[in-house]
Amino acid sequence: MDVELREVHDSDLHVFFRQFNDPEALHMAAFAPKDPADRDAFDAHWKRIRSSSDVLRTVLADGDVVGSAAVYGEPDEREVTYWIDRAYWGRGVATAALRGLLAEVPERPLYARAAADNEGSLRVLHKCGFRVTAQARGFANARGEEIDELVLALEG
Repeated sequence: MDVELREVHDSDLHVFFRQFNDPEALHMAAFAPKDPADRDAFDAHWKRIRSSSDVLRTVLADGDVVGSAAVYGEPDEREVTYWIDRAYWGRGVATAALRGLLAEVPERPLYARAAADNEGSLRVLHKCGFRVTAQARGFANARGEEIDELVLALEG
């Protein structure tokens, strides 16, 4: 499968909105907006981040929009995030997308956070060189409770 990253186009947003409203994906990601079905909030969020200095990319697999990947945050605290359509889980798409993003953004360290039970995301992060540096607890909107999360770092 050919995985590529490109700039986010307006036409990608309706695909992202659908992906961000997959109940199983929301549960796995855990840390999501309070109301992921609020299209106005979704649009406002994407308008804000698209006008920022964050690095935002659309993930394509064989030419189809299958997710997004980004680096965001303040200098020395920059984090990676990604969201891949559930239909593509377990096929190497997230790993390829994150590797591509890391090649575009050479600054280090970079950080990531994942629900402690999100084995798929943790596997992707480890394959890309991230290592667990801390454990925390946070309220996960998608689960309606506080859960364990891992903080990971990619050094030099």
